[in-house]
Amino acid sequence: MFIKDLSCISPQKTFEDDFFGTEPIIYTGSQLKAVEPSYADIPRSQLRRMGKSNRMATGAGMPLLQKHKTDGIIIGTTDGGMEDCHRFLNQIIQYEEGTLTPTNFVQGSPSSPAGGLALMSANSGYNNTHSNKGLSFENCLMDADLLFIEGRAKSLLVGCVEEISQAQYRIETLAGFIKKDEITSDKLIGCGTPGAINGEGATMFVLESENDNALAELVDADMISYPTADDLVAKAKLLLERNGLAVSDIDALMLGYSGDSNSDHWYDVFAEQLFPETGILSFKNLFGETPSASAFATWFAANLVNGKSVPSQAVHKPISGELKTILIYNHYQGNQHGFVVVRAV
Repeated sequence: MFIKDLSCISPQKTFEDDFFGTEPIIYTGSQLKAVEPSYADIPRSQLRRMGKSNRMATGAGMPLLQKHKTDGIIIGTTDGGMEDCHRFLNQIIQYEEGTLTPTNFVQGSPSSPAGGLALMSANSGYNNTHSNKGLSFENCLMDADLLFIEGRAKSLLVGCVEEISQAQYRIETLAGFIKKDEITSDKLIGCGTPGAINGEGATMFVLESENDNALAELVDADMISYPTADDLVAKAKLLLERNGLAVSDIDALMLGYSGDSNSDHWYDVFAEQLFPETGILSFKNLFGETPSASAFATWFAANLVNGKSVPSQAVHKPISGELKTILIYNHYQGNQHGFVVVRAV
């Protein structure tokens, strides 16, 4: 598949193309809130009624849908809409199941962003939402690839959206997945404390089956759940082999280091066993941890293989030579592991 166009709303200034070439924003604490644009393309009457995840998904997706004719929309999300969902559940208790506000019910559904984008763009094609926790984005890519293989689509809008829901944030903090100590994002990697820092945002791609002035190529994606270290390495080797790639063909690894002392060892073992000489990039110290963090990594990697400069904060191990092929490896809470290979065209 080929990336024709892309858009990103994140904790960094990525939407207005001010991210590369400038110093990234450094955050303190365990929540990296999205830097939201003015949403000039969304009518004010609709914007006022939108929850945050819908707002971000529409803001990132609509400019692409206005520029490109697509045959369908595929969105991945786990925490998108969670805030509205909890509001609706609280209303059930507050009003004793009486007269409830329908807006929170509608926008509390994970499928709301995909449906909203289809309605606003009058797109009556394929429309699907994947909510697979840490593998939502990888499932979106496989869904799109199958549609291209079957000849049911030539161009698709594919993306992910996640928001920081305060109720979910409290649950994950109690479970030990969120850092309890104050830390700056530039000191996140290797800090040696348990938990990650939350991020949020929306990342959208126009994917096409043919290379028509594409920005980058999505070579392949794969996933595995609850593996051993040996299973993980074997999966990565198989991914490379079926795409005719050697270890030396990978110019850089983009690994999902989150600063979590409980699970970052996965990345160390993976790199040491299979890519001991390869440079390493990080991304969660810029965008935070979300179930769909690999979507932000793919946006980041696509820009880098297209010639954008690498922010110094993203360099975990120095890279030698030009970036043409990047292997993204990310896991969510140490259980769900995904790979994406991005290559220059």
